[in-house]
Amino acid sequence: MPRFLARPVLLASFLALPAACRPAPPPPEPTPSLTVAIVAPRTQTIAREVRASGAIAAWEEIQIGAALQGVRVEAVLVEVGDAVGRGEVVVRLDARATTAQFARADAAVREARAALELAISRGTRTRALAADALVPAQDVDNVAAEEARARAQLDTAVANRDLAQLQVDFAVISAPEAGVISARSVQPGQVVGTGELLRLIRGGRLEWRAELDEADLKRIVAGASVVLDDVDGAQVVGRVRQIAPGIDAGRRTGTVYVDLPRPGTLRAGAFAQGRIVLGEATPLTVPAEAVVRRDGRAYVFLVDQEQRARERLVELGVDVGDSFEILSGLTAQDAVVARGAGFLSDGDLVRVTAVAPTAKATPPGGGA
Repeated sequence: MPRFLARPVLLASFLALPAACRPAPPPPEPTPSLTVAIVAPRTQTIAREVRASGAIAAWEEIQIGAALQGVRVEAVLVEVGDAVGRGEVVVRLDARATTAQFARADAAVREARAALELAISRGTRTRALAADALVPAQDVDNVAAEEARARAQLDTAVANRDLAQLQVDFAVISAPEAGVISARSVQPGQVVGTGELLRLIRGGRLEWRAELDEADLKRIVAGASVVLDDVDGAQVVGRVRQIAPGIDAGRRTGTVYVDLPRPGTLRAGAFAQGRIVLGEATPLTVPAEAVVRRDGRAYVFLVDQEQRARERLVELGVDVGDSFEILSGLTAQDAVVARGAGFLSDGDLVRVTAVAPTAKATPPGGGA
């Protein structure tokens, strides 16, 4: 056969073979689905905190009322927001009627004292005559009874005068403790009854009453430091004074009472948010971009030796700036996809181009 006919014959022979007998073509090279940078979990010092909200209230509020009833108010000497000292006069009542009653009671005392002196003098003379047997013994008994009666009448008159003096004193209403006037419900000319006239925040002292759920309440200890966010952006520092011994059976929450020595612009009745500091910890953290949330759970992706992404379930703690605390699921030696994890699926082939820089350290205080 001529040489120029050999190749066409060979090609025809190859095409004549069954498909099953032909050699398989080489498999295509796998293509990475994404180019990623990896990062190792890092240890970071953070502050353990519990975030809460609650109302600002007076530590102790005193209601100031009048002991007298049916008496006209002569003057109100304070306004809401005024600071008053203990014993400072805040309201004056019309004291003309009580002053007249005192004058009458005082006159009765003087009358009773004169009657007692007369009874004593008469008794002295009668006893002297009885010693000489000039008067019967019955007269001695009579003068003794008169003296006792006069003493009792004097005691009654003195008690009535003291009561009248008390009524005069009640016409001047004073602050029972030092503090700040928080409410006023009395006006000059008003006839007082049994209700409240003024309200006083004892010592001007305020507290924050934070509502926490049952789990967080167990973590709080008395004396813990607290930081509140003021309305003007400033921070108000306080300290846990007391933890409620019981919890609300319906809501499963309890109250934490926080002293505010310097409340700033916070006022009683306002609503504030704050952080209760529990202490410091040094957990593992990963960048926030590395965390993928699916179906209420948190995942990260690791890169194995075959350059494939492997999904790993993790338990998150607090957010620390641009990072998340990892409570479980990772070790410091794991290689975590730093960015683009949301585009990956378990088993995807990836190309690792570089190791991502770790996030800058966040100072203590960035937790919740």
